[in-house]
Amino acid sequence: MNRLKELREDKDLFQKDIAKILNMSQTGYSQYETETNDIPTEVLKKLANFYNTSIDYLLYETDERKPYSKSIMQTKNKF
Repeated sequence: MNRLKELREDKDLFQKDIAKILNMSQTGYSQYETETNDIPTEVLKKLANFYNTSIDYLLYETDERKPYSKSIMQTKNKF
């Protein structure tokens, strides 16, 4: 199963709910879940923060769901 879909369903949310958080259409978000469109870096950051995980987890670079510790830059800029 797609990780984005799995994370979304774990929170009992619909695609339209995540699309609203990202300020985009449900169709556009759906294309991320079906991997028909690449996810922009800023959207990846928002999704990783929302799901409390890492971008690496979203991109299948790791199976570790736990997020990394926050960087100094992230703390200063309040991403």
